[in-house]
Amino acid sequence: MVLAKRPAPTEGTLRSWLLQGLQTDRRQIEHGPHVKHPWWRVMCLTGVDYFSTLGYQPGIAALAAGLLSPLATLFLVALTLFGALPVYRRVAAESPYGQGSIAMLEKLAPQWWGKFFVLALLGFAATDFVITMTLSAADATAHVLENPFVPGFLHGQRVPVTLVLLAALGGVFLLGFTEAIGIAVLLVFAYLGLNAVVVATAIVHVLEAPQVVVDWQRALSVDLAGPPAMIGLSLLVMPKLALGMSGFETGVAVMPVVKGDIQERVKGTRRLLTVAALIMSVFLVFSSFVTTVLIPHEEFEEGGRASGRALAYLAHGYLGEWFGTAYDVSTIAILWFAGASAMAGLINLVPRYLPRYGMAPEWTGAVRPLVLVFSAIAFAITIIFDADVTAQGGAYATGVLVLMLSAAVAVTLSAHKKRQRVATGGFAAISAVLAYTLVDNVIERPDGVKIAAFFIAAIVVTSLISRATRSTELRVTEVHLDPLAERFVNDLCGEVHVIANEPHSRDQNEYTGKLRETWLNHRLRSSEPALFVEVTVPDASEFETELHVKGEERYGRQILTIESSAVPNTLAALLLHLRDRTGSVPHIYFHWTEGNPVGSMLRYLVFGGGDVPPLTREVLRQAEPDLERRPHVHVG
Repeated sequence: MVLAKRPAPTEGTLRSWLLQGLQTDRRQIEHGPHVKHPWWRVMCLTGVDYFSTLGYQPGIAALAAGLLSPLATLFLVALTLFGALPVYRRVAAESPYGQGSIAMLEKLAPQWWGKFFVLALLGFAATDFVITMTLSAADATAHVLENPFVPGFLHGQRVPVTLVLLAALGGVFLLGFTEAIGIAVLLVFAYLGLNAVVVATAIVHVLEAPQVVVDWQRALSVDLAGPPAMIGLSLLVMPKLALGMSGFETGVAVMPVVKGDIQERVKGTRRLLTVAALIMSVFLVFSSFVTTVLIPHEEFEEGGRASGRALAYLAHGYLGEWFGTAYDVSTIAILWFAGASAMAGLINLVPRYLPRYGMAPEWTGAVRPLVLVFSAIAFAITIIFDADVTAQGGAYATGVLVLMLSAAVAVTLSAHKKRQRVATGGFAAISAVLAYTLVDNVIERPDGVKIAAFFIAAIVVTSLISRATRSTELRVTEVHLDPLAERFVNDLCGEVHVIANEPHSRDQNEYTGKLRETWLNHRLRSSEPALFVEVTVPDASEFETELHVKGEERYGRQILTIESSAVPNTLAALLLHLRDRTGSVPHIYFHWTEGNPVGSMLRYLVFGGGDVPPLTREVLRQAEPDLERRPHVHVG
């Protein structure tokens, strides 16, 4: 029997349009959208973020590592293929509903600690995904304004142009998820094709002029003592290239979109992660090499023609302005749409956690309201950072690395729990490397932690406010009775009387005393049959729940026992269930709770108990507006 009420859209209204496709059933949310897609199409959706880093990654590597850019990039590729990829392939296998490493770590911390831990990780995820949207749009704007064919009136207008790009991105998702994937497929194929032409042309120029390689090697030997120094310095600067590993967490978050049953979904996701990593690794290695040997270093500096657009510099220089402009258009398009993978990750991740915790309204189960909310946040971030790519880079890298480290730790603990010693050692080593990379990045760019802390604080505060305002919802989705409880309910006739009992010793004196108290306070005669109901709270941090009611007979008394997250809400749901089963409006009997009412309310919010009688009545009042059908609450 389903009890919890859901927001119902009104046909033909703005509310109906916004709530179209609203998902409130947890099983439905886990299943994902009704329309599924082949793994390679979903790879394109996540790839618009991952592959788009080619637009700026070679320039970042050149600034961070200088002549050592190819070697540092090679170490980054090794960390990607032998670190991040194995970690996320395992995460995909162990969280097939798209919860990612957050769900794996959630199980390690019980009750409220687990919830706050998840909220903190969601804060870093929000940092990663939102900054992906704003940084990519800002970088797309930089490519727009650098193109020689762009009208002069746009120069210096990077914030308005970035806001227009973000608004267009949100508009695509307001149209629908399938439309977003279709655009992603087109952009990825066009962008990778043009990049292949640029990189291949650059390699041909290197082969035709091998002196550039000789000059590069000579410069390396002059600046550095030998291979050990080169390797050591490359490892030191490698954390600054961490943006080249983005996209793995998003790849797991959108798993419910992959076509097939659970096993096929896992196989498809692991395939898309592997193919994307291999494609990106090949492009990163060759692009870093050709840009390092062919582009003068001063052009990578701020204001230089290769600043943030190294491959575009080669496209214009070797293939002409028209091809260069076509490359710019494809780069702008994929950078603009790189936020699509982040938006997809957010609208798949948020409904799996916050509504389940009671820490977000039910409308967060619909796509369009979430798109509007995240678009508004992206607008604010863009204005605050003046659409500056460099200023947002630290926060982006911090979010990416925290999520990767959490995934590595999660799979390490999973392998240890299953006594897989080799896997445990390997994943522990990957965790150590990622931890070093994260710490180095935070020391170098602490602004990323500050931004993430703001997101975490905002999520925690709004979540707690939402939890408090939703606390008197019914919060029970279904009620199930075991065979003995079924017999008790079927035997009821006439008026239904329920005595709420807080269990202690559960001996004969307890039940006899409770009956005597009920007779003294409410004049309930012993000839009138009554059911005792006892609710215990093993985990008050949960929000919605299914009730499993067990029947017991003790000392001639019929007792219903229930475990749930909140006593008042559970009692209200049981009373409504008894009313619908028996056709009689039940009565429930309490004694007054002593103590400060404010303290009682706080105990209810945190521990699920508190001043139960008035809270039970309030839950019933909200759940059943018809006074004649509302169960009666007696307090004495």
